[in-house]
Amino acid sequence: MTAQTVTTQSEWRKAIEYLPSTPNNIPAFFLAHGSPFLAFPDSEANLHGRLGSYSGPSGPLASFLKDFGPALLKKYEPRGIVVFSAHWETSGTRLVTDYGDENPLLMDYYGFQPSMYKLKFKSQGDSELSQRIVQLYHEAGQSARTTSKSEARGEDGRGFEGPGLDHGVFVPFKLMFGEELTGVPIVQVSIDSSLSPEKNWNLGKAITKLREEGILIISGGLTFHNLRDSASFSPDNCRPVHREFDRAIFDAVTTLDADKRKEAMMNLTKHPGFRASHPREEHFIPLYVAAGAGEGGDVRVVTSLYGAPTFAFGV
Repeated sequence: MTAQTVTTQSEWRKAIEYLPSTPNNIPAFFLAHGSPFLAFPDSEANLHGRLGSYSGPSGPLASFLKDFGPALLKKYEPRGIVVFSAHWETSGTRLVTDYGDENPLLMDYYGFQPSMYKLKFKSQGDSELSQRIVQLYHEAGQSARTTSKSEARGEDGRGFEGPGLDHGVFVPFKLMFGEELTGVPIVQVSIDSSLSPEKNWNLGKAITKLREEGILIISGGLTFHNLRDSASFSPDNCRPVHREFDRAIFDAVTTLDADKRKEAMMNLTKHPGFRASHPREEHFIPLYVAAGAGEGGDVRVVTSLYGAPTFAFGV
């Protein structure tokens, strides 16, 4: 199947509009969560050349996220959001945030300007949803537990260990939902640090019932993340091997038969462009989490921005 090109605002708005309005069976989404460039002031992002302009606050991903967030809330009226990020992984046991009335932010980036450590995104947790997630993992034979504000989960760029939603969550969500999201709790779950496509597919599959319970599942990463090769991030500067891998991703994800789709997606890690795009695959693995959560259904391309696509699984 040839994937439809969805790279302009009119194209992605049409793709979003055509998603079925199914609050009792919400698709699971792989979301390109972008980089901290999204939160830079325009003047500072532009200092980083084409990479900054493409990935920054005036680039196409930022414009997409601003359209996508409000549309999700309107179309699905979710009771809550469960989010996975490339920036939180644990070994063996899934950790599930249970942060109560306000989710702290873990500003897990380093060496940026002071304004980047003053970003705001206010949201709340939901203990009932957190416990439901743990229950589903236990029913699937997987280890899981909640983690509270009193337990550190990572290192903050301001110089301390702490809890919180990481920048793979609050940076895109700030664009999607504004500086405050009320009435829709957010719970973050760790991915598996084995970085096994199969294990991470299964951890998405374990919570697929949430989609029928009015919960929106979002798994955030990037299809290109090679900090040693900045050219790989930009469609203007990338090498042929990156283009070939980009094409292979879309061919695999849009395979019509669900079993063949899974096989094709699992084979992506064998593609010659995989390591050129991911020296370490933590940013690619969230794709498998979303696919597992939406296993068996159809797939829609919501946007096909180079290196930063969004897919709806289980449509």
